Amino acid sequence: MSDPSFAHRPTLEAVAARAGVSRATASRVVNGSEGVRAPLAERVRRAVEELGYVPNQAARALVTRRNDAIAVVVAEPETRFFADPFFAQQVRGISKELTAHDNQLVLLLTEGAADHERVGRYLGGGHVDGALIFSLHDDDTLPALARRAGVPTVIGGRPDWSDSDTLYVDCDNRGGAREAVHHLLDLGRRRIGHIAGPLDQTSSVDRLDGFRDALPGVDPRLIVEGDFTPDGGARAMARLLDDFPDLDGVFAASDVMASGALRMLRNRGVRVPEDVAVVGFDDIVSVADWTDPPLTTIRQDIEEMGRMMARLLLRRIEAGAGPGAGPVSGGSAGGSAQAGGLALSSIVTRTQLVVRASA
Repeated sequence: MSDPSFAHRPTLEAVAARAGVSRATASRVVNGSEGVRAPLAERVRRAVEELGYVPNQAARALVTRRNDAIAVVVAEPETRFFADPFFAQQVRGISKELTAHDNQLVLLLTEGAADHERVGRYLGGGHVDGALIFSLHDDDTLPALARRAGVPTVIGGRPDWSDSDTLYVDCDNRGGAREAVHHLLDLGRRRIGHIAGPLDQTSSVDRLDGFRDALPGVDPRLIVEGDFTPDGGARAMARLLDDFPDLDGVFAASDVMASGALRMLRNRGVRVPEDVAVVGFDDIVSVADWTDPPLTTIRQDIEEMGRMMARLLLRRIEAGAGPGAGPVSGGSAGGSAQAGGLALSSIVTRTQLVVRASA
């Protein structure tokens, strides 16, 4: 049965008749095209408001060649995405920026090669104007799939390749990690362990490099790989305590893993910060403020970085990137790409030490 309300929806012809202009003029105004005199454009906009006209997106896309929709592709399964507050903050920033520019967010999560192929087919189907891809792992095919689909792309986080066509948004992971360890050293801590993130992700590698910058020649056993989960942080903390009873400081590559480390320290009867000082990374308020004790951490502005990703991608699209133009995605620090004569650059934001009670 057809929707009876559909027959009463105002048409573009009705808008044109109400405004006293041709259908072509009304269409140009509705689709944001230039070349319509201000008084006529105002009459059309007033008619749209009075009639409650909503443009047909499919028809509008034929005129503008734009869907006003952006794919946000997260290279993580649902269980990880919905459990980690990092992703909520980043997507919130992306959503705010896209909403401000009247664009829709289409969330796509991946759990394996089959999902990658599904995402690739979707990106190649002309449903979105661009893609934001983050949480990449070394073997991810998502950027190549986006490139093959001809979809402009920006990557969240420094990828493990470098080319002039690739853009990304990241924070100074290495510098932030170095600052975290120097803070522990300034407190007089000398046996410092590191709970690393998954080493198939560049953010984890960069934070590990920062740890090693501050502690050259460190015993490799003081570095334990985690998985950016509380349980992974707890397991890594237990191993460090077993191997080094004199451990007096820990730098965890994420607040979430640091929360698991604090739980393990409490279970073992180890006082924080009296016996072991702990520093995290991210400054996720829902984690750092609610740990016991509150967590000293390295702050990156996760929400703002999401906004920057969306802003950079929209600039690329506005500059005329389309099928065959090549994606804008991750690359080397300071990498840049040309879009319609406009130079676009990768962004690396500063980090900041936030001192609380844990160190």
